[in-house]
Amino acid sequence: MKGGQRREAIVKTAIQLFSQNGFRGTTTRQLAAAVGVTEPVLYQHFKTKRDLYGAILETKAEEGCQRFRELLGPYLDGDDDRAFLSRLAELILDHQRRDPGFVRLLLFSALEKHELAELFYERQFLAFRRMVVRYLRRRARAGAIRNIDPNLAARIFLGMVSNYGLNQVLFGERIAGMSRKKIIAGMVSAFLEGVGAR
Repeated sequence: MKGGQRREAIVKTAIQLFSQNGFRGTTTRQLAAAVGVTEPVLYQHFKTKRDLYGAILETKAEEGCQRFRELLGPYLDGDDDRAFLSRLAELILDHQRRDPGFVRLLLFSALEKHELAELFYERQFLAFRRMVVRYLRRRARAGAIRNIDPNLAARIFLGMVSNYGLNQVLFGERIAGMSRKKIIAGMVSAFLEGVGAR
């Protein structure tokens, strides 16, 4: 493998191992063996574990933010709140379903109080939430939704959707007799009826 390919393979394998075994449960020896290199070769690409964590963060943040901006872009400046929130919920649930290993990685990082949790929170979650807050603030100023703290409103909606997605990843939870489309529509309606302009 060329240097760039090997580096990419190390990051991909590290994400997989950390999501299965946690950070404390994964050694550099295990990582090197899983990639098919020696530990010195591993350290040629990542001098410290922090460098490796930074690469994981960059990889995942770039994937997530770029995808969300592309797919949410047409809705961000619009005024169809139901369409924006529905698309947002779809993207969150798709992301969690497509990459359950990353969800597990985040859980391990938080439970082990790992530095990656704080880095990821600052670099990706906050940036993503700010995008939702800006949308809700703009719509409140337009009188389309009640004038409540947009940070709180964003947390309410994102928390509701993320909790459902997390329960699906961890427990395979489904709501009997309801399609995902119907579940999203129900969450969006519940949210809008709570904040919709009277």
